[in-house]
Amino acid sequence: MASFDNLSYSPTELAEINQWLTTADRLQSQAGNSSELEPLLDTLDAHLSSRTTLLGTKPSRADVALYKALAPKVATWTPEQRTGQQGRPHIVRLLDFVQNAPLFGLSVSEAEKIKVDPEEILYVKPPVDARAEKERLKKEKGKGEKENAAPAAAEGGAPAPKEKKEKKEKAPKAQKAPAPTAPLSPSLIDLRVGHILKAIKHPEADSLYVSTIAMGDKPGTDDTSEYEGQVVRTVCSGLNGLVPLEEMQGRKVVVVCNLKPVKMRGIKSSAMVLAASPRLAEGEEDHHAGPVELVTPPEGAAAGERVFFEGWKGEPEGVLNPKKKVWETIQPGFTTTAGREVAFDAAVVKELGKEGVGRLVTESGGVCTVKSLTGAVVR
Repeated sequence: MASFDNLSYSPTELAEINQWLTTADRLQSQAGNSSELEPLLDTLDAHLSSRTTLLGTKPSRADVALYKALAPKVATWTPEQRTGQQGRPHIVRLLDFVQNAPLFGLSVSEAEKIKVDPEEILYVKPPVDARAEKERLKKEKGKGEKENAAPAAAEGGAPAPKEKKEKKEKAPKAQKAPAPTAPLSPSLIDLRVGHILKAIKHPEADSLYVSTIAMGDKPGTDDTSEYEGQVVRTVCSGLNGLVPLEEMQGRKVVVVCNLKPVKMRGIKSSAMVLAASPRLAEGEEDHHAGPVELVTPPEGAAAGERVFFEGWKGEPEGVLNPKKKVWETIQPGFTTTAGREVAFDAAVVKELGKEGVGRLVTESGGVCTVKSLTGAVVR
């Protein structure tokens, strides 16, 4: 078992992992098609130029999938293809890391490993002297201004000397008091009833659906558009293969509306659909095989209606700051009760210092539920 199997990933990271798994599949299926493969390899090498792993520094199963897809091809690369001026050294470096680091859990014999000579580097990109580059650009700008001024001076004679203006002393700017930080709470997460008007398969990612969802936004709200006379957002969900596409059509769901939008295989996703899945036993590996059940609002709930946990009602943030990790901290408390009601267990989130279980309810008083899963993970 890989030592990172127990790591937790944010929704953005999970989406990125799914994208890279799709890329790995494409790389493997197009192994003999160089016209399709070369641009993908260039993009991958550029991505890895500033990252240790595909996610940055955090290992994931996407790194392992990429190794399995590319190892046979990279093993045949010439030194020029690996580290030459047009080579792809960052791909070689990642694959060497994956095959040798125990944390990835691969059992690759020495005979099967890609042979990598760390001393064989054919080309090193010369470093850019940032200061010299800045001076060069400054001189070019000054030269251009002088050339533009010369014709004007020739037409109108010598320019009159400019009068020196007395500099006025600037009054010191008043320091703004820092905005008060809202205390950590599930109420910071903007949960609403969403109405899926249509859902399709993502054209570039086998694991994703692309849904058009009305969730009560006003016209002109950022990252919205209009569809069938309603203000909607586009939402990508990793539910393809877990929830039948027909179950996504025309139904009500619960959506997280204030996560920072993220592009998923070229399509911007501006919210997240809440769904439940079984909680893994300690040491159990997550194969993302389901079952998965969508969180369902009570009958009669309207698109855009606020949803909150009992005992935690409050005003949500406009857009959650990813650096504060509010979602990542609060979400582990999302669960389902023995009665299949979606709820928040405060005791799970130690940072709150509180206990108690509050059900997920709408403004009109109904409870949000799932079809059958109890004690589930909801995200």
